Amino acid sequence: MPATPLDRDDLRTRVSAALRAQLHRQRGRLALVGPELGPVADALADFLEGGKRLRPAFAYWGYRAAGGANSEAVVRAVGALELVQACALIHDDVMDGSDTRRGKPAVHKRFAALHADEGYGGSADGFGTAAAILLGDTCLIWADEMLDRSGMPADALERARPVWDEMRTEIMAGQYLDVLAQAQGGHSVDRAIRVVRYKAAKYTVERPLHLGAALAGAAPDLVETLSRYGLPLGEAFQLRDDVLGVFGDPAETGKPAGDDLREGKRTLLLAYAAERATPAQEELLDRYLGDPELGAEGVEALRGVLVETGALTRTEERIGSLTRRALDALNNAHVDAEAADALAELAGAATTRKA
Repeated sequence: MPATPLDRDDLRTRVSAALRAQLHRQRGRLALVGPELGPVADALADFLEGGKRLRPAFAYWGYRAAGGANSEAVVRAVGALELVQACALIHDDVMDGSDTRRGKPAVHKRFAALHADEGYGGSADGFGTAAAILLGDTCLIWADEMLDRSGMPADALERARPVWDEMRTEIMAGQYLDVLAQAQGGHSVDRAIRVVRYKAAKYTVERPLHLGAALAGAAPDLVETLSRYGLPLGEAFQLRDDVLGVFGDPAETGKPAGDDLREGKRTLLLAYAAERATPAQEELLDRYLGDPELGAEGVEALRGVLVETGALTRTEERIGSLTRRALDALNNAHVDAEAADALAELAGAATTRKA
């Protein structure tokens, strides 16, 4: 029977339940160390309550596409991806100096506030940063534990481990490329595409699909099909994120308007603008991009440049082109009908979202 939206809502619910069970066990371990770890457990529980669960969904349907049977063990295994994502987001907010995440204080800001409220000595910001780094690292450790103790057969885990390791290395490499791009300055379309690919595209869609396929023992031709679908879709996902980072509604995104502009993100959107900018528009880019105190006037000025140079239109066209390429790969391959239906719906969720 074809998958229904209710089935995929149910998958989100099951992944969330698996994460809560994992955190319940880990909370007990932290409590044995001391009551001071209570705020750590609370922060991670709050952080993990948010999120769209897209990465576990892609992994689950990669598994089902390869003939894997539904089970709570596989839900626990793919749910571990949410802990990897938590690590990436917590660290990303530190590196970008972001104040909020999903409409709440970023983890480093939460612990800086704890420092101030408790009257601790030293720097509140330094304490918050240190706590966030440690919490992100903890998420990465617990992700390994959640995968390894998911209940999947040993041979399935052995097949999945190389994909898991490759994915985590790519995430960190992509994060470094992003930081390096901001430090180097300038605008390059090729560089922006490479950052998109390694910072987000692979670990958002392609590698989760590969992980699920490996758990099920997929044949090489299916893995290749999943790449032809997953890589362009992952790039489209990140480009949508870039558009939302500039033009998104804060009520939907949970972040202040123009945050990516304040952080000086060297996105494809900005690279497209720089290619066609007039001298006056170049001056606006140089003046405002990366200004942490950028106000509403500066945000509007940069938005104007992105619209007037056609950068926004070009980015939207690329999102559409990449999404069509992904769906064509899916339609032209022999993929289980239920999985194909789910993956097609996920493509829409990844690229038309508002947050």
